[in-house]
Amino acid sequence: MGKKALLEIDGLVVNYGNMVAIKNVSLHVDKNEVIGIFGPNGHGKSTILKAISGLVKPKEGKIFFEGKDIVNVLPHKRVELGLIQIPQGARLFGELTVEENLVLGAYSPAASRKKEENLEMVYNLFPIIEERRRNICSTLSGGERQMVALGRGLMSSAKLLMLDEPSLGLAPVIRQALLRKIPEIMALGVAMIIVEQNIVFASKFSDRLYLLENGEISLKGKKEEVLANSHVRKAYLGIA
Repeated sequence: MGKKALLEIDGLVVNYGNMVAIKNVSLHVDKNEVIGIFGPNGHGKSTILKAISGLVKPKEGKIFFEGKDIVNVLPHKRVELGLIQIPQGARLFGELTVEENLVLGAYSPAASRKKEENLEMVYNLFPIIEERRRNICSTLSGGERQMVALGRGLMSSAKLLMLDEPSLGLAPVIRQALLRKIPEIMALGVAMIIVEQNIVFASKFSDRLYLLENGEISLKGKKEEVLANSHVRKAYLGIA
């Protein structure tokens, strides 16, 4: 693993009852790096994120964030460390306004002190949601909701953003607009894990890729190496 590792996972095993969901998964994310995790639906991608966030308890394995073992750290304390998950489907409070949803991301004492600074940063990143800041979130489009979810994550002064299927249900033009924001988020010094079934989305700005099949990492490496793999080309890119 790299000397600059922001997140390190070693030998992660997660069970749901008698079913093994994650089997001996090891991966790392360096500072200012984007990694993509792709693979079929239901093969454990979201479970990895939930284990990192503390929403599920691993049966085995270690999770280090900035060199600190966080396996027994409570989920809200992991958020305070800068470890933020953007859940599938955005999960906004639909009855609240855009700005009310954003401000909820700055609940920790450290983030609260930077609330105005971070709000300005989010609005600079997503001008459309500044225009919609007084709108009720249930009235937003799918793309706008995803932008608010990303903005809410950034309001916490995130060091690592974990995006769970960010392109799900979005029209291609909206998906492309969202993709174009990833380099801008990276420029803020935020590392990312992008979990996707859509390998094109997952790989666009990723430095490295991990293929997860049946709860195991079946392939990993630099983006170019993984995309050139014959199994990936046939099964996930539709290229014979």
